[in-house]
Amino acid sequence: MTPIDDHPLRYALANELHARPFPVASAPCTVVFVAIKKTDAAAARDRNQDMAHLIDLLDRHGAQHPQPGATHYAGQIGRYWLKWEQHTEFVTYTAIAQNISERVFNPADFEVFPSDWLVASPGRRITSIMMRAVERPEDAEVTQALSDWFEPESLAVASVLDDSAICASDFRIDPAGHMRFAMFVSKDAGQRRTGRIIQRLCEIETYKAMSMLGFARVKDLTPRIGELDKKLSDLMVEMTDDSAAPDDLLPQLLSTSIELETISARSSFRFGATGAYEAIVNQRIAVLREERFQGRQSFADFMMRRYDPAIRTVKSTERRLQALSDRAIRAGELLRTRVDVERSAQNQALLESMDRRADMALRLQHTVEGLSVVAISYYAVSLVSYLLFPLTNAGISKGMLTAAITIPVVLGVWFAVRQIRKRLE
Repeated sequence: MTPIDDHPLRYALANELHARPFPVASAPCTVVFVAIKKTDAAAARDRNQDMAHLIDLLDRHGAQHPQPGATHYAGQIGRYWLKWEQHTEFVTYTAIAQNISERVFNPADFEVFPSDWLVASPGRRITSIMMRAVERPEDAEVTQALSDWFEPESLAVASVLDDSAICASDFRIDPAGHMRFAMFVSKDAGQRRTGRIIQRLCEIETYKAMSMLGFARVKDLTPRIGELDKKLSDLMVEMTDDSAAPDDLLPQLLSTSIELETISARSSFRFGATGAYEAIVNQRIAVLREERFQGRQSFADFMMRRYDPAIRTVKSTERRLQALSDRAIRAGELLRTRVDVERSAQNQALLESMDRRADMALRLQHTVEGLSVVAISYYAVSLVSYLLFPLTNAGISKGMLTAAITIPVVLGVWFAVRQIRKRLE
C-alpha cells in the first residue's frame, strides 16, 4: 500500500510539544533565574540579538552552541546547568547548581551571569530570582527559616504537589535586586518533580511581572482617559442643550473619537497580553495543588489579595476605553444625523425658493411673450403695409389700409408664437 504523504509541518508541530522539557534537579540546589525584555516593541524585536547574547555566554564557558534558529537551549556551563528559552516578548535564563552557599541567597551565586554580559543584553531585566532548595527539615526549622528569610507581612507559603515540597516567597525585591524563593523538598520527591516545581515557580513570577506591565500602562493612560471622558460628556450636554451649532460640535467629537481609537489600538496588544499572562499565572498556581502550611496564606491567597486587584483594574480600564469609544461613535452618528436633518430642511427651503422663483420666471416669460407679440406685430404691420402700399392708388388711404391689416396680423403673430411654445413644451 502506498504510504500517505505527511504534512510538511507534522513533525515540527509534534516535536514542539516536547521541545521545552522541565529541568531535572534535586535538593540541595541553587537556582538563578533572569528574564530579559526590550522596553519597546519587544514582540517585533530582532531575535538574532537574543541568540547572539546566548552564544556570548556559552563561549565564555566553552559550551556547545544551539542550532540556528533555535528558540530554546539546555546545556552545562561550568557547575551550572543552563536552560534558555525565547518567548514572544522576552527571553529567560535558568541556571541550576547542585549545591548551596553557606550564606542564604548569596548574591555571588548570580555571578553565573557576568555583569558585563548583563549590561550588553539586548533588553532590560523584567525580573530575576534567587531560589534556594534544601531538604525538608522539621516544621519548626521551616518556620524559623521563613521568619529569617522573608518579610512576614507578605509571605506566601504552601505545601505543593501532595506534600512533595514547601514553597515560599514574599514577592519582594531584596537588596541585591532579586526575588527570593525557598523550597523545602521532601525526601521522596523525585528529581523531575523537583524540576517541575522550580520551573513553575519561575513562571509564576515571570508572568506575574509581565502581566503587571498592563497595570503600568493603565496608570499612564488613566488621567488622559478621564479627560476624554469629561470632554465627551460635555459635548453630549451641548448636543442636548443646543448650546452650540452641530457643525462646531462635529469636529470636536470626531477628534475625541479618533484619539480614543488611537489609544485603544496602541493598548490592545498590552491588554491582550495581560489577560494571557494572568491566565498562565493562575494556571501555574492551580497545577501546584497547594495545601495550607500552618494556616499561612498560600500563593493563591497572595495573588487574590495583591495581584488580582491590579489585573481587575486593567480589565476595567479596557472595558471603560471600549465603552468610551462606543459612546463617541454613537454620539458622532447622532450628531451627523442631526446635521443631515438640518441640511435636508435647508435643502427643502432652497427647493421651495427655487420653485417660487421658477413660477415668477414663468409669469415673467408669459408677460414677455405678450410684449413680444406686440413688438413683432408692430414690425409685421409695417412690413405688410409696405407690401400692400400699391393699393393706395385705388383710392384707399394709407391709414385705412393699416387699420384693416392690424388685427389679422396681430392674431397671426399670436397664433404663431403659441404654436412655437407648444412645440417646445
